[in-house]
Amino acid sequence: MMARAQHPVLTPEAPTGPVRQAPAGRYARLRRHRRWLPPLLVVLLLAQMAAAMVTTAVQQTPTIDEPVYVATATDYLREHRLRYNPEHPPLGKLLIAAGVAVADPHYDPSYTGDQGEVGRHLLYASGNDPWRLMLWARLPVIALTLLCGLVVFAFARDLVGTVGGLIALALYAFCPDVIAHGSLATLDMPAVALVLTACWLAWRARRRPALYLPLTGAALGAAAATKMSALPAVPVLMALAALSAVTAHRSGAVSWRPLPWPGARRPVVPALVGAVVVAVVAVAVVWAAYLAVDPRLRFVPAEPVPGVHGLRGRLVELLPVPGAYRAGMRVQFGLEDYPWQGYLFGHLYTGSLWYYLPAALLVKTPLGLLALGAAGAVAVVARRRLRPAAPYLLAAPVVLLAAAMTGSRDFGTRYALFVPVFLAVAAAGVRALRWRWAGLLTGALVLWVAVGSVWTFPYYLPYSNEAFGGPARTHRLLHDSNVDWGQDLGRLADRLRERYPGERVWLVYKGSGVPSYYGIHAADPRTVPPDRVHGLLAVSDSAVAKARGRLAELIAGSRPVGEVGHSISLYRR
Repeated sequence: MMARAQHPVLTPEAPTGPVRQAPAGRYARLRRHRRWLPPLLVVLLLAQMAAAMVTTAVQQTPTIDEPVYVATATDYLREHRLRYNPEHPPLGKLLIAAGVAVADPHYDPSYTGDQGEVGRHLLYASGNDPWRLMLWARLPVIALTLLCGLVVFAFARDLVGTVGGLIALALYAFCPDVIAHGSLATLDMPAVALVLTACWLAWRARRRPALYLPLTGAALGAAAATKMSALPAVPVLMALAALSAVTAHRSGAVSWRPLPWPGARRPVVPALVGAVVVAVVAVAVVWAAYLAVDPRLRFVPAEPVPGVHGLRGRLVELLPVPGAYRAGMRVQFGLEDYPWQGYLFGHLYTGSLWYYLPAALLVKTPLGLLALGAAGAVAVVARRRLRPAAPYLLAAPVVLLAAAMTGSRDFGTRYALFVPVFLAVAAAGVRALRWRWAGLLTGALVLWVAVGSVWTFPYYLPYSNEAFGGPARTHRLLHDSNVDWGQDLGRLADRLRERYPGERVWLVYKGSGVPSYYGIHAADPRTVPPDRVHGLLAVSDSAVAKARGRLAELIAGSRPVGEVGHSISLYRR
């Protein structure tokens, strides 16, 4: 490597008179304090995030997807078979299985039903405590989310120093969407954490490719083995690996001289080697995830796997992955072909809107994070010193967002959770801006994000920023996992016991929980004539958003009397 140029240090002219020197011990103590301050702040930021996530995990009932993942994880542990939930690879569910193993639930492998029914049977009909089982299932995801915070800090610190790392970590640790999904036994946050880690490792490979390129492939493979929505990041990370290998070659960090063939010193050789190493390791990790479940790779799906024809079908068959992975891709393609309903800004529609995710992200991302992330991204591109980091920081989220925008399921920002996470890292770039009052403004915006997050506690899932009215108004703009994912059934039970004991209750609930388990004895008002529906009417806000026909008539003839968790509306008839 080339030696760094040594710049002369300019010192002021020595004073002629006597100089009163401060005790050396005082400066030593100050240096020690400054050395311990950043680690202390990191610990404090992650501790408050952990407290927020654990509290949320304790209070929320199972969301729609969680029972499926928990039941599949239990089946992995007990039966070692690839049977349920093939549309998602097993690694994220193996992570959840680490907590399930501690909970040690009763499980009936002979129970027949689809994956949702198996999940509800495990939680509510097998003699298990769903509160305890769900907490243990969520704890490994919480731990991984906290580790991702360390990656956010390290990535930003590598770019602009320790202060930038603390800015990025603070924005990440207080982001309500990250806290919300980091406290659930789902796959969204683990996939995001692994993609971010792969990008950071690829950046570090510019200096030590022999160490970091295989690690990049491992993180990328882990992301692809967690959720198939990470697949668009594979070519991006291969390109970044090639770029890192070429950079290392040009800087002298690695030498290709021993290679015997002609032209071995050209940049194309390290580029190809870097890309191939990442791809091979990633594929190996995907295979390892399936082999960890069943070394014989038996795949007997509990539900039919749709066929995929044409170009998509041929591409799926060409992939060097286990057959169960290819079957999962076919299930995903089948889900993409379904005409789902969406809801955006009060408009109910069938199909998908290409601008749904950008619009939803504007609603659910803190304004301070949006402002600092945008300014930091501009700084990364504009400042010569930071420009080499631009592809590592911006390419993956841009490609993943573009791919997600083509999807047919407008269900929530969890499909683009990588955007606020990468924005938090990019926000550290504001340290490179030489604007007047930049430091004060940055501190004020970080504080604004922190205050907004604390104010939202513990209702992180229905969060929306101040420009759109806050969590209490999110249900007027968005639906599903943006607001109401079935998480407040337990809170509804508490409200009914405290304020409406003995009253007749009618319930339209969107979720995977079993109301009767929590002491809610209610009937569906849509099954009887409207004139027979009297008393208290509780409706999940996603159902309110999509209300048509009889339900719309019932709501129109009722008087609002309250809400639970900003996700369930209460009416009096």
